[in-house]
Amino acid sequence: MMSLGSATILDPHPIFILPFVALLLCIATMPLLLPKVWEHHFKKISLGLGLITVLYYLLGLHAWGRIAGIAGEYISFIVFIGSLFVVSGGIHVRTRGEAVPSINALYLLAGAILANLIGTTGASMLLIRPWIRMNKYRFTMYHTAFFIFIVSNVGGCLTPIGDPPLFLGYLKGVPFWWVTLKCLPAWGLAVACIVAAFYAIDRVNFLAAPRAIREQQTAHEEFKIEGLANLGWLALILAAVFLKHPPGLREVLMAGAAIGSYRTTPRRVHEANHFTFGPIKEVAWLFAGIFATMVPTLDYLECHAASLGITAPMHFYWLSGGLSSVLDNAPTYLTFLTAAFGLKGLNIDDSAQVTQFLHAHGIYVVAISLGSVFFGAMTYIGNGPNFMVKAIVDHAKVHTPNFFLYIIRYSLPILLPILAFVGWVFLHK
Repeated sequence: MMSLGSATILDPHPIFILPFVALLLCIATMPLLLPKVWEHHFKKISLGLGLITVLYYLLGLHAWGRIAGIAGEYISFIVFIGSLFVVSGGIHVRTRGEAVPSINALYLLAGAILANLIGTTGASMLLIRPWIRMNKYRFTMYHTAFFIFIVSNVGGCLTPIGDPPLFLGYLKGVPFWWVTLKCLPAWGLAVACIVAAFYAIDRVNFLAAPRAIREQQTAHEEFKIEGLANLGWLALILAAVFLKHPPGLREVLMAGAAIGSYRTTPRRVHEANHFTFGPIKEVAWLFAGIFATMVPTLDYLECHAASLGITAPMHFYWLSGGLSSVLDNAPTYLTFLTAAFGLKGLNIDDSAQVTQFLHAHGIYVVAISLGSVFFGAMTYIGNGPNFMVKAIVDHAKVHTPNFFLYIIRYSLPILLPILAFVGWVFLHK
């Protein structure tokens, strides 16, 4: 134990950070090197590594309250993204007309805005199938990559609804509209640069496709939206986000909205969207292990942040971004937010100290928010919706890059320079 500010926090032995590292390596490598083993045993691996940490805290540190708190955060997190996933799966959108580069660019921009209203998971699930259909005659790997860049990640940086990391910050006491006001300029620059890069590439692709083929492939398409009743369930979820008391009511309302949506949505809509619970089940199992194994990392960083040399906002931007690239960005955000509080001798679990930190050191929260959300697009394992988008594109039997091609051809040469530029503009001092 050690004292931090007015609170006493845990100082775990650093060896218990290893289960977190091990789970990270498994998520990154096993689907590629041992796909069948991972497919059949990822639940056991995730829960087994998580159990090591849980037993250490319960039996070694006698920190029952710490584990109970993390369990509550996990439940809130998974209910939130799960309810968005289910409700968005009940809305089916068809488009009409030719997908010219300007229309595609506007579609991605609209997706970036929508991601802040229904979450990157909800927006990704709602928009990826129309995205495939409207570009089906010339859909290439970069269509998948840029959709993940904008709709599944960068776009959702303005509200706690937009991306799970920001929702965790909201649960810790960051006001709902604080992120919107502080991150809007960086969000605007990042989205504009990525959309511009997409437009340049898409225009070349569009001009290379014969006009007769373009017209033939799009002539019969008609605009149609089914499942609009789910907008009511979606509104219930968004309203529930603002509820903090009594405890548990927010999660009950979200779960109820998901159940109501699933039971009232016509089967034909789910079939048209090829809706299954597979993606959200995988995310739930993996996050059970992630939330458990990350506890020693969070506590160790809070105790020792000052001695790790992580001091400037730009450090937090790149380090939170780097970890978000290879691990889902929600625990990454919480890890470095905890470290930033520890650096200033404050406790993230004290609401008064959260307010104090935002007033005095808000730039750190901006840096961590931008890094965690933006860099989640660097790999398929950087954010939950990335997995889901790739699975849907694969199922549609259109072009999608593999794990390494996505990085080498798209995220490193296109996305990374844009994110470096945005960080330099807004965080460099």
